Amino acid sequence: MTHALRVLRIALVLSALAHVVTDGTCTAQSAETSPPATPPATPPATPHATPHATPHATPPATPPEGRASAESAARSALDALQVEAEAAAEAPAWEKLPTEAYKGKQDDIFFVSPERGWYGNGAGKIFGTRDGGSSWSLLWEQPGTFVRCLAFVDENVGIAGNIGTDYFPGVTDTTPLYRTVDGGATWAPVTQLAGDTLVGVCALQVQRIKFINAGELGERVRLIAAGRVGGPAAIAFSDDLGVSWRVKDLSDVCGMILDVHFFNLCDGVLAAASSRDAGESHALVLHTKDAGETWTVAYRGKRAFELTWKLSFPTRDTGYVTIQSYDPSPAANARFVGKSTDGGVTWRELPLVDEAAVREFGVGFVDAEHGWVGAVPHGFRTADGGRTWLPDAMGNAVNKLRVVPGEKEDTVFAIGSEVHKLVWPHADVESR
Repeated sequence: MTHALRVLRIALVLSALAHVVTDGTCTAQSAETSPPATPPATPPATPHATPHATPHATPPATPPEGRASAESAARSALDALQVEAEAAAEAPAWEKLPTEAYKGKQDDIFFVSPERGWYGNGAGKIFGTRDGGSSWSLLWEQPGTFVRCLAFVDENVGIAGNIGTDYFPGVTDTTPLYRTVDGGATWAPVTQLAGDTLVGVCALQVQRIKFINAGELGERVRLIAAGRVGGPAAIAFSDDLGVSWRVKDLSDVCGMILDVHFFNLCDGVLAAASSRDAGESHALVLHTKDAGETWTVAYRGKRAFELTWKLSFPTRDTGYVTIQSYDPSPAANARFVGKSTDGGVTWRELPLVDEAAVREFGVGFVDAEHGWVGAVPHGFRTADGGRTWLPDAMGNAVNKLRVVPGEKEDTVFAIGSEVHKLVWPHADVESR
């Protein structure tokens, strides 16, 4: 169904429901205000039934409680459709970008501007664009490497994370991190890894930290790497643009790390899993106040076969995390998204959908209210901070969403089986 037809259908249903609610309200008011009819002096005669005649008896009035229930249900349906209509009317459309065909889920995409970006996949390939994704060039290819994540400091300096061996079939590369200084044309293994062992990487973050430098405001860049799916769990930090890293093992607090987000040097959160065994795992979010030296449990799901996957913090306080379920039981069909309104210190679950076929992956928000969840077999969008969700044509198995700020609009890139792009005008965001 096209966008225009969908909006028209919703408008027609809204009109019909509004008529039902209005009629019900008027009927109820008439019944309440009209004086009771004077009973007849004598009982009415019983109609003589004939084979083809139907008595013209007045149907019994709907009981007030039944009428109220019907009106309430109609109003609830009307409210829900109004939300859907507003979301359908305001949602910009996704554009599918021309990329090389790939069988399966591709994992990460990164842009330093609306025009300059890169994406990588499990085939050991990294592609680059200079025109916002209208065209792509193959920059690097290394079979046996699984490019799980990407991060760039600027148009030249970037880091690629490899998933590592002993987890996915066909991955033979044991180097967890690669670095480029020429915009991805060439990549060199990172060899300076101090401390504990970093087997593989699932997430990278570029932090830009303001500081006072000889009376002037300066900026430091800190890079953070974390992983991996299937474990072992570890986090690494670099303060020299990725040349050297300090690795800290976190196997004592979680089984896997799937994503990382730091707000400053000290405060950060991890999307994680309680166990390396997916059948025993519970979804987990960890929080630190001391730059990752110690971690506390901010959220732990009650269901087994679950883990948290990706994080999105559109504001300092408001954040979202996808909760993956691998429960094989068809009865375990409830899917949830985690939400925090205090900077990741505490979390609550928001219902996404009751459908066993759905598996969540990426999440991205342009502000505290408007965002998307990537999933199989399709994505979802919300316009009210996750209270309600609608299916969205953003591509299958979207693993990562990147929001790139611009002067007049934000550009959102989504990578999964394919790569899609959406332009979100600032005027729309500011008016709501």
